[in-house]
Amino acid sequence: MNYLKLENIKKVFSNNSKDDFIALNDVNLEIKESEFICLLGPSGCGKSTILRMIAGLETPSSGSIIYKDKKIYKAQKDIGMVFQNYSLMPWLTVQDNIVLGPKFSKVSKNERKDIANHYLEMINMTEFGGVYPYELSGGMQQRVAIARALANNPDVLLMDEPFGALDAYTRIVLQKELLKIWEKHKITVVFVTHSVDEAAYLADKVVFMKSKPGRIYKEIPIIMPRERKREDPQFGKITSELLQLFEENNKIKK
Repeated sequence: MNYLKLENIKKVFSNNSKDDFIALNDVNLEIKESEFICLLGPSGCGKSTILRMIAGLETPSSGSIIYKDKKIYKAQKDIGMVFQNYSLMPWLTVQDNIVLGPKFSKVSKNERKDIANHYLEMINMTEFGGVYPYELSGGMQQRVAIARALANNPDVLLMDEPFGALDAYTRIVLQKELLKIWEKHKITVVFVTHSVDEAAYLADKVVFMKSKPGRIYKEIPIIMPRERKREDPQFGKITSELLQLFEENNKIKK
């Protein structure tokens, strides 16, 4: 069975006043169940567009996205997404934000309370269930956004630069927490980042993309045991190899 597969994906954005813009062309990618994939590459190479198409929020101009042997045409309950800007509902408490999906699915109030408590404990925010998003730091808001996505019990979690706006220390803390969640739940993660350090730390496989048009340039398996140590010379070698891909991208004629 194909778990998650992109076949010959092309995405064209039309503009009445200009020529059509080819955002993605000839994208082919296979993602295994429970795999942690990082999409890495320069701005404008279509990483976020790929995520949105897997989520069913965008439609390919041609080609297919196959999930469990079926084409994706629309958003699906077992594919969750976490955005960079948190996207929390400011008028809802942390607890109510977390169980928003289960509420729409008609889960009972008592069950929703149990779900909220479970994920509040998971993200180490048990005492913050009754507060509102504006009362939280950026890092805490992103924890809530991750918990909200997980509360829908997804098989696939899509993450669009979720830690990009955070300070360096908070980013490292949340990377570690994300890996604990991933290892516990065995979900499949597709994670967009610009950071070679973040990709080397998180990924089973890094998919490096080029732009104009967006396409996959190289797939790099990260052969390094977890928990990875940034001071390990092997980690430094991996980040150097990933950085070299950016340098190659700048040299290659578009």
